[in-house]
Amino acid sequence: MSAPTLSTPLVLRGVTLPNRLVVAPMCQYSVVEGVVGDHHLVHLGRFALGGFGTVVVEATAVTRDGRISHGDVGLWDDGQVAGLARVAAFLREHGAVPAVQLAHAGGKASSHRPWDGEGPVTAADALPGEEPWQTVGPSEVPLGEGWPTPHALTTDELAALVQDWVAATHRAEQAGFDVVEVHAAHGYLLNEFLSPLTNTRTDGYGGSLEARMRFPLEVVAAVRAAWPADKPLLVRVSSVDGAADGTTIEDTVAFARELAALGVDAVDASGGGIGGGWQHPIGYGYQVPFAAAIKEGSGLPTMAVGIITEPAQAEAVLATGQADLVALARAAQDDPNWPLHAARELSGGSYDAWPVQSGPRLASRDRLLGSIGPWTGPDPVQLAPPRS
Repeated sequence: MSAPTLSTPLVLRGVTLPNRLVVAPMCQYSVVEGVVGDHHLVHLGRFALGGFGTVVVEATAVTRDGRISHGDVGLWDDGQVAGLARVAAFLREHGAVPAVQLAHAGGKASSHRPWDGEGPVTAADALPGEEPWQTVGPSEVPLGEGWPTPHALTTDELAALVQDWVAATHRAEQAGFDVVEVHAAHGYLLNEFLSPLTNTRTDGYGGSLEARMRFPLEVVAAVRAAWPADKPLLVRVSSVDGAADGTTIEDTVAFARELAALGVDAVDASGGGIGGGWQHPIGYGYQVPFAAAIKEGSGLPTMAVGIITEPAQAEAVLATGQADLVALARAAQDDPNWPLHAARELSGGSYDAWPVQSGPRLASRDRLLGSIGPWTGPDPVQLAPPRS
């Protein structure tokens, strides 16, 4: 029996993704001043061991004030490169393509970690040493009830932010990542520029769809120019806003066409984040039609997300041409070996996808025992057999 489509490679520029399964970026809120450590090595490394072809590091802030919370990963400083380089090296060594999502939280910055509360941090409920900071956005439009009013970015500040994205892109290359994804979804800064609900500017960066796209496209163009030509660039979009009167799928298809012209290699088709709630159909694979529409309308490969939980479902998304990649988050958290289980299920047990522990990754038994040396302690305790 042939391998399932999920297990086939995909070539984007000079990078070969070994299969079509991607671990979507999942915020962990578990670092200090943006520096990753053992938590992320274990959290992300297990997905490579489990057979995912590409593993995307969570939203990684391009500026300190662009973090969602005090616990976010960052690449705004050179001192943050080494920790991410350790993660990227482990992923690559164990068969996965290392990827990182570069982000700015905009008006959703300065938020609580999920287990510390909901919504924005205030002076009254801030943890010691974790005071709130001034958020920024395209306009002075709060993200919702109870959210602070962001500072409306000036044109000079927008130009400076583009350079922050460029600097973070160079650090991503130094850390050894093979794929960069620009985060333009979920109500964060670039999504806020794209949405008519949060972008009420009257200059060249607001008003028409073309003007609302301007700043996100400037960021993408600068990242593409800074990122090596042989490495792919992805963009994550909110295909529609949560509110029905916000960004439409037609808007996003138009945006994707512009992304294609700039040399973007694939669109990660998510949704929501602005307008509160979700005023659209929801259910099993509910965002897959967005990926299909963007692929058809722009010609770009797409990544499908959204309550994709079963191998047969994921396989059908690819086999019917609705998307080129499938990204999992909660399902991956629940089962880090999802790709290996899927390959076996889809092939009726005949496709052996389990990794071989060989080469430099694992010392041989003889070398391991030799490094330990002979046992010089007391005789081992002999355990009595269990009673019948």
